[in-house]
Amino acid sequence: MALATLASRAAGFVRVLVLTAALGLGTRLLDAYNVANTLPNAVYELLIGGAMASVIVPLLTRASLTDPDQGVLYTQRLLSLMVYGLSAITILALAVAPWLVDLVAPGFTAEQHEMAVVLSRYFLPQILFYGVSATAGAVLNIRGRFAVAAWAPLCNSLVVIAVGLLYVGSRSFTLLAIGTSAGVFAQMALVVWALSRSGFPVRLHLDPRGIAIRRIGALAGWVLLSVLGAQAFLVAATRVASLSGPGGVTAYQNALAVFQVPFAVIALFVMTTMLPRLSRSAARRDHDRIVRDLSLAVRVAVAVTAPIAVAMVLLGRPIATVLFDHGSSAPSTVRTLGTVLAAFGLALVPFSAYSILQRGFYAMQDTRTPALITAGVAVTGIAGCVVSGLVLPTASIVAGVPVVYAIAYTAGLAATVVVLRRRLGWIDGRRLMRTHVRVSLAAAAGAGGAFGMILLVGTSMPALTIAAAAGVGALVYLTSAKLLHIGELRLVLATTIGGLRAG
Repeated sequence: MALATLASRAAGFVRVLVLTAALGLGTRLLDAYNVANTLPNAVYELLIGGAMASVIVPLLTRASLTDPDQGVLYTQRLLSLMVYGLSAITILALAVAPWLVDLVAPGFTAEQHEMAVVLSRYFLPQILFYGVSATAGAVLNIRGRFAVAAWAPLCNSLVVIAVGLLYVGSRSFTLLAIGTSAGVFAQMALVVWALSRSGFPVRLHLDPRGIAIRRIGALAGWVLLSVLGAQAFLVAATRVASLSGPGGVTAYQNALAVFQVPFAVIALFVMTTMLPRLSRSAARRDHDRIVRDLSLAVRVAVAVTAPIAVAMVLLGRPIATVLFDHGSSAPSTVRTLGTVLAAFGLALVPFSAYSILQRGFYAMQDTRTPALITAGVAVTGIAGCVVSGLVLPTASIVAGVPVVYAIAYTAGLAATVVVLRRRLGWIDGRRLMRTHVRVSLAAAAGAGGAFGMILLVGTSMPALTIAAAAGVGALVYLTSAKLLHIGELRLVLATTIGGLRAG
């Protein structure tokens, strides 16, 4: 799954490059395309995406354990409800497409607005495709099949890359519009095909009742609060980044995109594989097993993300130069982006641990508590963004945003640990603390080795700097981890090697 996620992220980056080259960086068509393609993702995430892991997966897991047919009928009815509900939402979104474009891009010219509206009407059916793909993927995960759902986004990117290349020669607007949604459809079709091949009878029911729709709505309502809080934090960060002058927003968004790669590859992988297991333990009221699983997930994530966080702090600027200092990129923006990326390294470990521990509440079908904690994180983050805008020098405001992320999610992590300990009776604190101390010592040793190589090699050749510092730092970290007996890292290495051999 980690390899699949990394491959999908890499293909997604190539897709961005291909579309930028095909449509033209800075053109009105590319702006209209990006706005139109953002709409289905935003609508899906707001209405369904947040509820998928926190509500749908625990309900499906519980049904698979308690129903006489292992939850087959319940799953079919829930899938039917998803298809009918998202179809209705898609039709409504198509009708109000002009207003959605106005909401996201009020500064468009009349021509751009019309172009974005036309594209959005091709793209908005993706809401249904994303929903069915996510639901079918959740069913596969519960049945212990993770590979296809993890690789499916790669299929989407490959289709869109092909469409972008074909567009260069044809300049066909219709090809661009239909082909983009065809990528999401291909992703959905692959996951549904895999679900059918797994032996699950894929069948829609005209009457999807009997799945406690009111309970689903009540649980999802709190999830909506979580999503709104996260979106409010994101908007506040973007607005404050814009106060840093030209390039501020670009520096923030690109650094955030790089920051999310290790989180997706590691923490999201851990959360996806652990949630069905947590949900089964919660259905059996086995709180000790929940604590042990959460503890293992956090310890594994910390052992892997800590050295990456150190690398981001030390190598933020060289990484930014290698990735983004090309063509007409402004050197000042690249430097700012490097500083922001380095600051984001401070947030990686607390953000990952916070996200994993939140799954403990969702497994117990408690969406209220994580929603309230997330609201607190959002309030802390928004307040921090306001302070950054008022206190920091103009050029440094955007660099304050990732520091705010680190503070807000560290506070959220602390609150989550306290509440979970009260709820479950214990939180495996000694083992967690022991692992954190050992990982910190190993990461400090790795940082020393990496910093020494930076001083030795210099920064005039960023790629060489990254290779030398990262290589030595990783070697020192792994050696120190072995001497300190960090078993979680050995587990990760053994699992990765086993997965590669099986592949």
